[in-house]
Amino acid sequence: MTKQLIIDKTVKAINLLPQDKAEEICDFADFIAKRYEEHLLVAGIEQLTSASQTFDFLKDEEDLYSEADLKEPNNA
Repeated sequence: MTKQLIIDKTVKAINLLPQDKAEEICDFADFIAKRYEEHLLVAGIEQLTSASQTFDFLKDEEDLYSEADLKEPNNA
């Protein structure tokens, strides 16, 4: 089913409902749209941070500690 067919079918169904039920569907559609926008924002932020070179300097930093520095070896 195409997006336009889904929209047309939904509009027909909404037209059959009383006003309070149509308002509920409108509120739900707003909720879904906002959730989708948030998803896009988070995905964009994740992409920006993964491509960022902000912490690349840490890759070249020498290790300050080793397992020999542990007071209790991890033998779990």
